[in-house]
Amino acid sequence: MAYKITEDCAACGSCVDECPVSAISAGDIYKIDAGTCTDCGACVDSCPVEAIIPA
Repeated sequence: MAYKITEDCAACGSCVDECPVSAISAGDIYKIDAGTCTDCGACVDSCPVEAIIPA
C-alpha cells in the first residue's frame, strides 16, 4: 500500500528529501507516485502537518 498526501499539505517540502525513491513531486499540494512508492514511511514521519496517510 502506497501513501498519499491530503489537501492538508502545507507544501513545505519536508517529505521530498526524505523519500529514498524520489516518489514525491512538488506542487500546491505535493503528490506521491503510487507506482514508485515503496511504503517505507519516511515521508509520514517527516510531515509536520500529518498530511500523509496510507492510500
